[in-house]
Amino acid sequence: MTERNVPINKGNYSMDTEEREAAFEKYRGEGWETEYAIYRKRWAEYAKNQEVSEYPLLVDLELASICNLRCPMCYTISDEFKKSVNTTRMDWDLYRRIIDEIGGKVPAIRLSLRGEATLHPRFADCVRYAKDHGIKEVSTLTHGFKLNRKYFEQIVDAGIDWITISIDGTGQTYENIRKPIKFNDLLEKVKGIKAYKEERGLNRPVIKVQGIWPAIRENPDLYYETFAPYVDLVAFNPLIDYLGNDTDVEYLDNFTCPQQYQRLVIGADGLVMKCSNDEENREVIGDAKDQTVHEIWHGEKMNAVRALHKEPQGFLKSEVCRRCYLPRLTNDESAEIGGRKVIVHNYVNRSQEIGM
Repeated sequence: MTERNVPINKGNYSMDTEEREAAFEKYRGEGWETEYAIYRKRWAEYAKNQEVSEYPLLVDLELASICNLRCPMCYTISDEFKKSVNTTRMDWDLYRRIIDEIGGKVPAIRLSLRGEATLHPRFADCVRYAKDHGIKEVSTLTHGFKLNRKYFEQIVDAGIDWITISIDGTGQTYENIRKPIKFNDLLEKVKGIKAYKEERGLNRPVIKVQGIWPAIRENPDLYYETFAPYVDLVAFNPLIDYLGNDTDVEYLDNFTCPQQYQRLVIGADGLVMKCSNDEENREVIGDAKDQTVHEIWHGEKMNAVRALHKEPQGFLKSEVCRRCYLPRLTNDESAEIGGRKVIVHNYVNRSQEIGM
Protein backbone atom coordinates (compact mmCIF):
# COMPACT_ATOMS: atom_id res chain seq x y z
CA MET A 1 0.00 0.00 0.00
CA THR A 2 1.33 3.43 -0.95
CA GLU A 3 2.04 5.60 2.07
CA ARG A 4 -0.22 8.63 2.36
CA ASN A 5 1.28 12.10 2.36
CA VAL A 6 -0.41 13.88 5.29
CA PRO A 7 1.29 17.21 6.04
CA ILE A 8 0.77 18.23 9.67
CA ASN A 9 0.93 21.97 10.49
CA LYS A 10 2.13 22.92 7.02
CA GLY A 11 2.38 26.58 6.11
CA ASN A 12 3.53 28.28 9.31
CA TYR A 13 7.16 28.04 10.38
CA SER A 14 9.16 29.18 13.36
CA MET A 15 12.19 31.40 12.88
CA ASP A 16 13.03 31.05 16.56
CA THR A 17 15.55 29.12 18.62
CA GLU A 18 14.91 25.58 19.81
CA GLU A 19 14.96 26.77 23.42
CA ARG A 20 12.26 29.39 22.83
CA GLU A 21 10.16 26.95 20.79
CA ALA A 22 10.30 24.48 23.69
CA ALA A 23 9.31 27.19 26.17
CA PHE A 24 6.40 28.22 23.96
CA GLU A 25 5.09 24.65 23.91
CA LYS A 26 5.62 24.31 27.66
CA TYR A 27 3.61 27.44 28.42
CA ARG A 28 0.85 26.47 25.95
CA GLY A 29 0.33 23.37 28.05
CA GLU A 30 0.74 25.01 31.43
CA GLY A 31 -1.94 23.84 33.82
CA TRP A 32 -3.12 20.94 31.65
CA GLU A 33 0.20 19.29 30.83
CA THR A 34 -0.94 15.67 30.54
CA GLU A 35 -4.07 16.49 28.54
CA TYR A 36 -2.11 18.89 26.36
CA ALA A 37 0.44 16.20 25.49
CA ILE A 38 -2.41 13.83 24.54
CA TYR A 39 -4.08 16.56 22.48
CA ARG A 40 -0.92 17.31 20.48
CA LYS A 41 -0.22 13.61 19.95
CA ARG A 42 -3.74 13.02 18.68
CA TRP A 43 -3.45 16.08 16.39
CA ALA A 44 -0.93 14.16 14.31
CA GLU A 45 -2.04 10.57 14.92
CA TYR A 46 -5.73 10.97 14.10
CA ALA A 47 -4.86 12.58 10.77
CA LYS A 48 -2.22 10.04 9.81
CA ASN A 49 -4.35 7.06 10.87
CA GLN A 50 -7.58 8.60 9.49
CA GLU A 51 -9.25 8.10 12.83
CA VAL A 52 -12.51 9.91 13.50
CA SER A 53 -12.85 10.88 17.15
CA GLU A 54 -16.15 11.42 18.95
CA TYR A 55 -15.63 15.19 18.75
CA PRO A 56 -13.06 17.26 16.84
CA LEU A 57 -9.87 18.23 18.63
CA LEU A 58 -10.34 21.87 17.69
CA VAL A 59 -13.35 23.94 16.73
CA ASP A 60 -12.76 27.15 14.80
CA LEU A 61 -15.44 29.68 15.75
CA GLU A 62 -15.38 32.69 13.48
CA LEU A 63 -16.58 35.48 15.74
CA ALA A 64 -16.46 37.99 12.88
CA SER A 65 -16.18 37.60 9.12
CA ILE A 66 -15.52 41.32 8.78
CA CYS A 67 -12.23 43.20 8.98
CA ASN A 68 -11.33 46.87 9.29
CA LEU A 69 -8.14 46.56 7.22
CA ARG A 70 -7.72 46.16 3.47
CA CYS A 71 -4.47 44.23 3.06
CA PRO A 72 -3.52 43.78 -0.62
CA MET A 73 -2.93 40.00 -0.36
CA CYS A 74 -6.13 39.19 1.55
CA TYR A 75 -9.05 37.35 -0.06
CA THR A 76 -11.61 39.28 2.03
CA ILE A 77 -11.18 42.26 -0.31
CA SER A 78 -12.04 40.16 -3.40
CA ASP A 79 -15.39 40.46 -5.18
CA GLU A 80 -15.81 36.68 -4.96
CA PHE A 81 -15.56 36.72 -1.16
CA LYS A 82 -18.03 39.58 -0.87
CA LYS A 83 -20.52 37.71 -3.07
CA SER A 84 -20.11 34.35 -1.32
CA VAL A 85 -19.76 35.16 2.38
CA ASN A 86 -22.27 36.71 4.74
CA THR A 87 -20.08 39.31 6.44
CA THR A 88 -21.33 39.45 10.01
CA ARG A 89 -20.58 38.74 13.66
CA MET A 90 -21.54 35.49 15.37
CA ASP A 91 -24.78 35.57 17.32
CA TRP A 92 -24.16 35.30 21.07
CA ASP A 93 -26.88 32.70 21.61
CA LEU A 94 -25.46 30.53 18.82
CA TYR A 95 -21.99 30.81 20.33
CA ARG A 96 -23.23 29.79 23.76
CA ARG A 97 -25.16 26.82 22.37
CA ILE A 98 -22.04 25.54 20.60
CA ILE A 99 -19.89 25.91 23.73
CA ASP A 100 -22.58 24.28 25.88
CA GLU A 101 -22.29 21.21 23.65
CA ILE A 102 -18.53 20.97 23.23
CA GLY A 103 -17.35 22.14 26.65
CA GLY A 104 -15.32 19.38 28.29
CA LYS A 105 -15.36 17.37 25.04
CA VAL A 106 -13.28 19.52 22.68
CA PRO A 107 -9.88 20.54 24.10
CA ALA A 108 -9.34 23.70 22.05
CA ILE A 109 -11.17 26.44 20.19
CA ARG A 110 -9.85 29.16 17.91
CA LEU A 111 -11.91 32.34 17.91
CA SER A 112 -10.92 33.52 14.45
CA LEU A 113 -10.94 32.58 10.80
CA ARG A 114 -11.37 35.06 7.98
CA GLY A 115 -12.18 38.36 9.68
CA GLU A 116 -10.89 40.23 12.73
CA ALA A 117 -12.25 38.44 15.80
CA THR A 118 -11.79 41.39 18.18
CA LEU A 119 -14.44 43.31 16.23
CA HIS A 120 -16.99 41.13 18.00
CA PRO A 121 -18.38 43.34 20.81
CA ARG A 122 -18.46 40.39 23.24
CA PHE A 123 -15.03 38.96 22.46
CA ALA A 124 -13.97 38.85 26.13
CA ASP A 125 -17.32 37.29 27.09
CA CYS A 126 -16.75 34.61 24.45
CA VAL A 127 -13.36 33.77 25.94
CA ARG A 128 -14.73 33.66 29.48
CA TYR A 129 -17.73 31.54 28.57
CA ALA A 130 -15.51 28.96 26.87
CA LYS A 131 -13.07 28.78 29.77
CA ASP A 132 -15.92 28.51 32.29
CA HIS A 133 -17.30 25.56 30.30
CA GLY A 134 -14.17 23.44 30.20
CA ILE A 135 -12.34 24.49 27.03
CA LYS A 136 -8.66 24.07 27.87
CA GLU A 137 -7.14 26.28 25.17
CA VAL A 138 -8.80 29.40 23.76
CA SER A 139 -6.76 31.10 21.06
CA THR A 140 -7.21 33.79 18.45
CA LEU A 141 -5.47 35.41 15.50
CA THR A 142 -5.57 39.20 15.35
CA HIS A 143 -3.99 42.15 13.56
CA GLY A 144 -3.52 43.65 17.00
CA PHE A 145 -5.14 47.03 16.49
CA LYS A 146 -7.27 46.72 19.66
CA LEU A 147 -4.53 45.26 21.87
CA ASN A 148 -3.97 48.27 24.06
CA ARG A 149 -3.30 47.68 27.74
CA LYS A 150 -6.92 48.06 28.88
CA TYR A 151 -8.25 45.63 26.25
CA PHE A 152 -5.45 43.15 26.88
CA GLU A 153 -6.23 43.21 30.61
CA GLN A 154 -9.86 42.38 29.84
CA ILE A 155 -9.12 39.35 27.69
CA VAL A 156 -6.40 38.08 30.04
CA ASP A 157 -8.88 38.33 32.89
CA ALA A 158 -11.35 36.39 30.73
CA GLY A 159 -8.77 33.59 30.43
CA ILE A 160 -7.38 33.70 26.90
CA ASP A 161 -4.50 31.24 26.46
CA TRP A 162 -2.82 32.08 23.16
CA ILE A 163 -2.76 35.15 20.90
CA THR A 164 -1.15 35.23 17.47
CA ILE A 165 -0.56 38.69 16.06
CA SER A 166 -0.12 39.03 12.30
CA ILE A 167 2.58 41.62 11.68
CA ASP A 168 3.81 41.73 8.09
CA GLY A 169 7.26 43.28 8.14
CA THR A 170 8.54 46.32 9.99
CA GLY A 171 8.37 50.07 9.50
CA GLN A 172 7.11 51.34 6.16
CA THR A 173 6.86 47.83 4.71
CA TYR A 174 4.33 46.99 7.41
CA GLU A 175 2.40 50.21 6.96
CA ASN A 176 2.15 49.69 3.19
CA ILE A 177 0.39 46.39 3.85
CA ARG A 178 -1.57 46.85 7.08
CA LYS A 179 -3.21 50.20 6.54
CA PRO A 180 -4.23 52.18 8.56
CA ILE A 181 -2.24 50.73 11.50
CA LYS A 182 1.00 52.55 12.26
CA PHE A 183 3.94 50.25 12.94
CA ASN A 184 5.31 52.07 15.98
CA ASP A 185 1.86 52.16 17.57
CA LEU A 186 1.53 48.41 17.19
CA LEU A 187 5.06 47.78 18.45
CA GLU A 188 4.25 49.79 21.59
CA LYS A 189 1.20 47.59 22.13
CA VAL A 190 3.40 44.48 21.86
CA LYS A 191 5.84 45.96 24.37
CA GLY A 192 2.94 46.81 26.67
CA ILE A 193 1.75 43.19 26.56
CA LYS A 194 5.20 42.02 27.60
CA ALA A 195 5.31 44.53 30.46
CA TYR A 196 1.86 43.52 31.70
CA LYS A 197 2.76 39.82 31.73
CA GLU A 198 6.04 40.49 33.55
CA GLU A 199 4.36 42.70 36.17
CA ARG A 200 1.99 39.87 37.03
CA GLY A 201 4.37 36.94 36.56
CA LEU A 202 2.29 35.46 33.74
CA ASN A 203 3.49 32.88 31.24
CA ARG A 204 0.09 32.89 29.52
CA PRO A 205 -1.35 33.95 27.26
CA VAL A 206 1.52 32.91 25.04
CA ILE A 207 2.12 35.53 22.35
CA LYS A 208 3.20 34.60 18.85
CA VAL A 209 4.05 37.10 16.12
CA GLN A 210 3.98 36.02 12.49
CA GLY A 211 4.33 37.65 9.11
CA ILE A 212 4.32 36.74 5.45
CA TRP A 213 7.81 35.91 4.18
CA PRO A 214 7.98 38.50 1.34
CA ALA A 215 7.52 41.26 3.92
CA ILE A 216 10.39 39.84 6.02
CA ARG A 217 12.75 38.43 3.42
CA GLU A 218 14.79 41.60 2.84
CA ASN A 219 15.93 41.77 6.47
CA PRO A 220 14.74 38.79 8.53
CA ASP A 221 17.21 39.59 11.33
CA LEU A 222 15.57 42.98 11.81
CA TYR A 223 12.14 41.39 12.05
CA TYR A 224 13.27 38.78 14.55
CA GLU A 225 15.29 41.18 16.68
CA THR A 226 12.40 43.66 16.77
CA PHE A 227 9.88 41.21 18.22
CA ALA A 228 11.73 38.35 19.95
CA PRO A 229 12.44 40.35 23.14
CA TYR A 230 8.72 40.94 23.65
CA VAL A 231 6.92 37.78 22.50
CA ASP A 232 7.17 34.03 23.05
CA LEU A 233 7.61 32.95 19.44
CA VAL A 234 8.37 34.58 16.08
CA ALA A 235 7.19 32.82 12.92
CA PHE A 236 6.49 33.36 9.23
CA ASN A 237 4.29 32.10 6.40
CA PRO A 238 5.31 31.69 2.77
CA LEU A 239 2.84 33.66 0.67
CA ILE A 240 -0.04 31.46 -0.44
CA ASP A 241 -2.45 32.05 -3.31
CA TYR A 242 -4.88 34.11 -1.25
CA LEU A 243 -6.43 35.72 -4.31
CA GLY A 244 -6.83 32.55 -6.42
CA ASN A 245 -4.56 33.76 -9.22
CA ASP A 246 -2.35 30.69 -9.73
CA THR A 247 -2.91 28.45 -12.76
CA ASP A 248 0.32 26.40 -12.99
CA VAL A 249 0.01 24.44 -9.76
CA GLU A 250 2.03 21.31 -8.91
CA TYR A 251 0.86 18.88 -6.24
CA LEU A 252 2.25 16.35 -3.80
CA ASP A 253 1.82 12.67 -4.63
CA ASN A 254 -0.61 10.67 -2.48
CA PHE A 255 -1.82 13.74 -0.62
CA THR A 256 -4.47 13.31 2.07
CA CYS A 257 -5.72 16.31 4.03
CA PRO A 258 -5.38 16.11 7.81
CA GLN A 259 -8.06 18.64 8.68
CA GLN A 260 -11.17 16.45 8.55
CA TYR A 261 -9.70 14.43 11.41
CA GLN A 262 -8.56 17.43 13.46
CA ARG A 263 -10.97 20.35 13.36
CA LEU A 264 -14.41 21.67 12.53
CA VAL A 265 -14.81 25.17 11.13
CA ILE A 266 -17.91 27.22 11.92
CA GLY A 267 -18.42 30.56 10.20
CA ALA A 268 -19.82 33.68 11.82
CA ASP A 269 -23.25 32.98 10.27
CA GLY A 270 -23.27 29.39 11.56
CA LEU A 271 -22.45 27.75 8.24
CA VAL A 272 -19.86 24.99 8.62
CA MET A 273 -17.09 24.67 6.06
CA LYS A 274 -15.29 21.43 5.35
CA CYS A 275 -11.96 22.99 6.36
CA SER A 276 -10.26 26.20 7.43
CA ASN A 277 -9.11 26.90 3.87
CA ASP A 278 -12.55 27.18 2.28
CA GLU A 279 -12.55 30.96 2.43
CA GLU A 280 -15.60 31.45 0.19
CA ASN A 281 -18.05 28.84 1.56
CA ARG A 282 -17.71 26.70 -1.57
CA GLU A 283 -18.29 23.40 0.25
CA VAL A 284 -20.65 23.87 3.18
CA ILE A 285 -21.13 20.66 5.16
CA GLY A 286 -23.59 21.83 7.79
CA ASP A 287 -25.29 24.64 9.67
CA ALA A 288 -24.65 25.07 13.38
CA LYS A 289 -27.89 27.01 13.75
CA ASP A 290 -29.84 23.81 13.10
CA GLN A 291 -27.40 20.98 13.85
CA THR A 292 -25.12 19.97 16.68
CA VAL A 293 -21.35 19.82 16.30
CA HIS A 294 -21.55 16.06 16.83
CA GLU A 295 -24.12 15.65 14.03
CA ILE A 296 -22.02 17.65 11.58
CA TRP A 297 -18.72 15.98 12.54
CA HIS A 298 -20.21 12.52 11.92
CA GLY A 299 -22.59 13.60 9.17
CA GLU A 300 -22.92 12.42 5.61
CA LYS A 301 -21.25 15.47 4.09
CA MET A 302 -18.18 15.36 6.34
CA ASN A 303 -17.84 11.62 5.78
CA ALA A 304 -18.00 12.27 2.03
CA VAL A 305 -15.05 14.65 2.42
CA ARG A 306 -13.11 11.95 4.23
CA ALA A 307 -14.01 9.37 1.58
CA LEU A 308 -12.83 11.68 -1.20
CA HIS A 309 -9.43 12.01 0.43
CA LYS A 310 -9.09 8.24 0.68
CA GLU A 311 -9.20 8.01 -3.11
CA PRO A 312 -5.83 8.28 -4.90
CA GLN A 313 -5.38 12.04 -5.51
CA GLY A 314 -9.07 12.33 -4.79
CA PHE A 315 -8.61 15.90 -3.58
CA LEU A 316 -8.29 16.99 -7.21
CA LYS A 317 -12.04 16.49 -7.59
CA SER A 318 -12.63 19.40 -5.21
CA GLU A 319 -12.18 23.01 -6.31
CA VAL A 320 -11.45 24.03 -2.73
CA CYS A 321 -8.71 21.41 -2.42
CA ARG A 322 -7.20 22.22 -5.81
CA ARG A 323 -6.80 25.83 -4.72
CA CYS A 324 -5.45 24.96 -1.26
CA TYR A 325 -1.81 25.32 -0.25
CA LEU A 326 -1.69 22.05 1.72
CA PRO A 327 -1.39 19.69 -1.30
CA ARG A 328 1.00 21.99 -3.19
CA LEU A 329 4.60 21.12 -3.89
CA THR A 330 7.21 23.37 -2.30
CA ASN A 331 10.76 24.31 -3.09
CA ASP A 332 13.24 25.31 -0.43
CA GLU A 333 14.79 28.72 0.06
CA SER A 334 17.54 28.96 2.64
CA ALA A 335 17.83 31.96 4.92
CA GLU A 336 19.94 32.89 7.92
CA ILE A 337 18.33 34.44 10.98
CA GLY A 338 20.40 35.20 14.06
CA GLY A 339 23.12 32.92 12.73
CA ARG A 340 20.63 30.03 12.43
CA LYS A 341 19.78 28.38 9.13
CA VAL A 342 16.07 28.58 8.38
CA ILE A 343 14.38 26.82 5.47
CA VAL A 344 11.52 28.62 3.75
CA HIS A 345 9.16 26.21 1.99
CA ASN A 346 7.81 28.36 -0.84
CA TYR A 347 5.09 26.95 -3.07
CA VAL A 348 6.18 25.94 -6.57
CA ASN A 349 5.11 28.48 -9.23
CA ARG A 350 3.75 30.83 -6.55
CA SER A 351 4.69 34.50 -6.82
CA GLN A 352 6.19 35.87 -3.60
CA GLU A 353 5.10 39.38 -4.52
CA ILE A 354 2.48 40.81 -2.16
CA GLY A 355 -0.86 41.38 -3.88
CA MET A 356 -0.15 38.82 -6.60
